[in-house]
Amino acid sequence: MYRIVVDSCGELTPEMKADREHFATVPLTLNVGPEEIIDDENFNQEYLLASMKACPTAPHSACPSPAVYMDRLLEEDADNYYAVTLSSQLSGSYNSAVLAGNLMREDWEDDDVEGKNYHVFNSRSASIGETLIAQKIAECEEAGLSFDQVVSTVETYIETQHTYFLLESLDMLEKAGRLGHVAAKLINTLNIKPVMGSTPEGNIQRLGQARGMNAAIQKMVDCMRAEVEFPDERVLMISHCAAPERAAILKEKVLASGTFKDVVILDTHGVSSMYAGPGGLIMVV
Repeated sequence: MYRIVVDSCGELTPEMKADREHFATVPLTLNVGPEEIIDDENFNQEYLLASMKACPTAPHSACPSPAVYMDRLLEEDADNYYAVTLSSQLSGSYNSAVLAGNLMREDWEDDDVEGKNYHVFNSRSASIGETLIAQKIAECEEAGLSFDQVVSTVETYIETQHTYFLLESLDMLEKAGRLGHVAAKLINTLNIKPVMGSTPEGNIQRLGQARGMNAAIQKMVDCMRAEVEFPDERVLMISHCAAPERAAILKEKVLASGTFKDVVILDTHGVSSMYAGPGGLIMVV
């Protein structure tokens, strides 16, 4: 028996949501001005985006406490417990999950409980990057791999994963102080769309840019195809923030670029919606 928890920056598929025995989400808290929004099953994307637009300051997220991680992990009894968190370079969620594990191990030792295992996967990504990692864990468990084999296989998978994203607007980066007002205004005026991605350590880097969203989408696909080997063996996921038609265009361009094991589209949940903003696209393979 295994149990996988994913912090709420990750988007669960409908199948994963229905499998309550094996999967659960640990909610982060979204702070928009003085308001706190819990990123749980009651999350309302439309309300969040409207609140962000009306707020003059940058929203931010707060990671779950170790106690919340423990509650979600131990809702179901299991032999092997796993947590998947957004990049440790971007959030304290990973550290909270590690602390939760330390507390659980102390309890198991005090109660002389044997045969329990726990591992935290630092996704070095976010959003659907976490989703794909959770799916890989379940795939390994269902194949009958030992706990150590699951950890080794999934950590290797994380090493080969690639994350890309596009933003419709740079307002969020400007509000957060990561881009000057003049630079943001100039980029928006010229309709320049930077293509962003993750570093091997899980930080954010710029991979290129293009004039206009359609050209930027193609640029993102080109960047992906230059890096990804054996695409026919990999599942590619796309998440979008209030942009289903744009996500469909991206999927069409991905499929035109080559054969993949599967291509899946999901809506962004709270944390990913907050940082991607309306019109934002995320692609992970």
